[in-house]
Amino acid sequence: MNELSWKKVTKRNNLLDYLLLADEDKAIVQEYINEGEMFELFCEGRSVGVCLFTFPDQQTVEIKNIAILEDYRGLGIGSNTIKIAVTYYKEKGFQQLLVGTANSSIGNFAFYQKAGFRFYDIRKDFFLTYPEPIFENGIRAIDMIVFQLPLRK
Repeated sequence: MNELSWKKVTKRNNLLDYLLLADEDKAIVQEYINEGEMFELFCEGRSVGVCLFTFPDQQTVEIKNIAILEDYRGLGIGSNTIKIAVTYYKEKGFQQLLVGTANSSIGNFAFYQKAGFRFYDIRKDFFLTYPEPIFENGIRAIDMIVFQLPLRK
């Protein structure tokens, strides 16, 4: 994998197209775009994605949206972003990192488990609030499957 860096984003709407790669409903993305902390991801100086973190409570950081340009997927950028986030938020004193994905996102299940996450919770009917049904792998996205990675042993 090439050199990965990230920079905190202040003008978030400039990166809306990236966020829409991972969450295709613009109205829903607009609801959370200004929450938490957002970082732009760079590979060898080129902007290749974003990662938005929110804070459900004082001990928890959640990956709300992680999106990488298609041409840069599979190069380790996502897993390296998670490694950077683990170090960054552990140093800030957080206890756990959460991430949610649709029940239909089978590839994400493998990705997050390879990164050390474990199944944690199910947010039933989460995707039924979206105005249009979402289908992946021939499966309708209905529930959000939440994965957890402890930041403290």
